[in-house]
Amino acid sequence: QVQLVESGGGLVQPGESLRLSCAASGRIFSSDDMGWYRQAPGKQRMFVARISSSGYTFYIASVKGRFTISRDNAKNTVYLQMNSLKPEDTAVYYCNSINNPVPWGQGTQVTVSS
Repeated sequence: QVQLVESGGGLVQPGESLRLSCAASGRIFSSDDMGWYRQAPGKQRMFVARISSSGYTFYIASVKGRFTISRDNAKNTVYLQMNSLKPEDTAVYYCNSINNPVPWGQGTQVTVSS
C-alpha cells in the first residue's frame, strides 16, 4: 500500500522556522518529481514547491527565498525547510508525486500566529 506521511508541523510565531518531512512507503519515489502543497482554511489546496528527481527546484513567488525543498532518496523522504514564517503560511501541508500522484496523506498543520 502506497502511503505518504507528513510530519513536522506546529504552532510558531511569525519569523520562526519549521522543517516538514514527507515519508513515502509502498514504492520508490526517487524517479518522481515531488511537490509540497498547502490548503489554508476555506481555500483550495495549492502547489507550493517542487523538486525534480535530479534536484531541480521551483517555488511559488510567495515562498521563494524563505522555503527550501530537498529530498533524501535513500530514505524515500522529501523535506520542506520553512524560514521567516508568516501568518499567511498557515495551512495544512501535504506532499505528493507530481508525475504519478498517489492518495493524499493526512497532512501536517502549520499555524503561524503571535
